[in-house]
Amino acid sequence: MAITEDAPPATDTAGAGPPRGRRLSSPLALTLTLVLAVLAQSPIRGALGTPLMQSWMTVFVAVTVQALPFLVLGVLLSAAIAVFVPASFFARALPRRPALAVPVAGVAGAVLPGCECASVPVAGALVRRGVTPAAALAFLLSAPAINPVVLTATAVAFPGHPEMVLARFLASLLVACAMGWLWQRLGRTDWLRPPAHGAHEGATKGEAFWGAVRHDVMHAGGFLVLGATAAATLKAAVPADWLRAAAGTPLVSVLALAVLAVLLSICSEADAFVAASLTQFSPTAKLVFLVVGPMIDLKLFAMQAGTFGRAFALRFAPATFALAVAGAVLTGTVLL
Repeated sequence: MAITEDAPPATDTAGAGPPRGRRLSSPLALTLTLVLAVLAQSPIRGALGTPLMQSWMTVFVAVTVQALPFLVLGVLLSAAIAVFVPASFFARALPRRPALAVPVAGVAGAVLPGCECASVPVAGALVRRGVTPAAALAFLLSAPAINPVVLTATAVAFPGHPEMVLARFLASLLVACAMGWLWQRLGRTDWLRPPAHGAHEGATKGEAFWGAVRHDVMHAGGFLVLGATAAATLKAAVPADWLRAAAGTPLVSVLALAVLAVLLSICSEADAFVAASLTQFSPTAKLVFLVVGPMIDLKLFAMQAGTFGRAFALRFAPATFALAVAGAVLTGTVLL
């Protein structure tokens, strides 16, 4: 019997669908969106001309324009710290005793800027290089909250109120050190899974720097837009009676802004401008917003779970939230 080789099945090009080159790309989608906006400019102009939309746009543009320069500056500085400052520098600079290393690492956040997006991988690199986890976690919490860019942005957002800058610095540093000491006392090794490698290993320093800048600008910029949208919506769409009712009850106002900080996930270089726009709320409630946001929000929880493991994040995030609220309320009661 002759053995014949099966011929390859014929391909039906008629029903194969459009070639890959014709798929909807981002430039094409942007062009189509602009064309539709031009065609529908009359109804769009009418909708934007209402007093409600004008109020919304005023708040949105004001928050975004004020915060954007600080966000970009913070991203540039944090990328430079993450890429050009070796993790071994921190290991040499910190005291060997964990109880002393925690406050030193916390204070280091005041001179080494780093937004939330950068502080998590930097803390992971510190743990990987042998820095005690308690000190690395204190730096993780303090760097986005008390660095010079954030404090300057807070002073600009609250002109004539230097006590808000001081309260943010002290409350954030207190919570960062308290969480470091709490981890040193109660933390377990099997809860923390340090990363096996850095995010930019294998790339040149220039590539890693610009890659970090591009990622953080797009990532943090999106959350800035989200935060400005929420602030504008609260000011323009939510009835003033509702906001006054929530702001008039101290416990409700504190919890409301604490939860709002977690949900909005605004970059710490921009959150002061959103807090300043919430004029119905007390200074202490605004301080809670400023202290909670840089320490625990939705994006930080996801990054901490991805870097250190879900077992760590499920324990660290609730404890950080509770201590941040308590520390902000205590500081606000004394200073504000």
